[in-house]
Amino acid sequence: MSDTFSIKDKVVVLTGGAGLFGRGLVAAIAATGTKLVIASRDVTKLERVAAEENAKGRSVVAEKLDQGDEASVLALRDRVLKRFGRVDGLVNNSVARPMKSPGAPVAAWEESMRVNATGVFLMTRAFGEVMCRQKSGSIVNIASIQGMVGPSLELYEGTNMGDPPPDYFFHKGGMINLTRFYAALFGRDNVRVNCVSPGGFFNNQPEPFLSRYCSRTFLGRMADDTDLGGPVVFLLSDAARYITGANLPVDGGYSAK
Repeated sequence: MSDTFSIKDKVVVLTGGAGLFGRGLVAAIAATGTKLVIASRDVTKLERVAAEENAKGRSVVAEKLDQGDEASVLALRDRVLKRFGRVDGLVNNSVARPMKSPGAPVAAWEESMRVNATGVFLMTRAFGEVMCRQKSGSIVNIASIQGMVGPSLELYEGTNMGDPPPDYFFHKGGMINLTRFYAALFGRDNVRVNCVSPGGFFNNQPEPFLSRYCSRTFLGRMADDTDLGGPVVFLLSDAARYITGANLPVDGGYSAK
């Protein structure tokens, strides 16, 4: 049974890798013995992350990617295949946050959709088609509880955080249903597509947001950078081989309360 939880020696592509979710995911996935490719626009940051992980004896390669540009996505796919000959897992983690408030310019919304909606579609299609030819693979989308529920605006009252922007709710909700679409389309070729929806990651938020948020969870705390890796590794592994089209909240019970 322990072997089914292993993703050792598999080739996994992770978009992002230096941000709030991504750095913890890199550490968790690389520690399993995978051949991990991390990709984003800021390849300099990723090269530092890769160097930190490789110094621990792990296998991490940093690559350049503009997720919202089809040519860049296809070029990344081709480089991965040329180097490794296959791809066993894709984690759609990267996210751009150009929209800072509900009143932000329309251009910020459009840029968000280019990267976070069109970009996820491009990555899923390009790498999913490779997996379909292989007749194996697993795609894990990193969505959010903000794609599952509406905003709790009272959490932000009395802070300097302001109201959250609408784009994140829109494209994360779309990601959850895009997961179901590709689970159906790719399932006939033995490729699984699942989603995890994290919530409440600690990022030095001010009081009273912290105390209000923690009181909304069953576990009474926010997540840290080790809480997301386990569910993602599980979904990439053969231990989850009969799970597809699922959305797994990783939120301490926030969305169940």
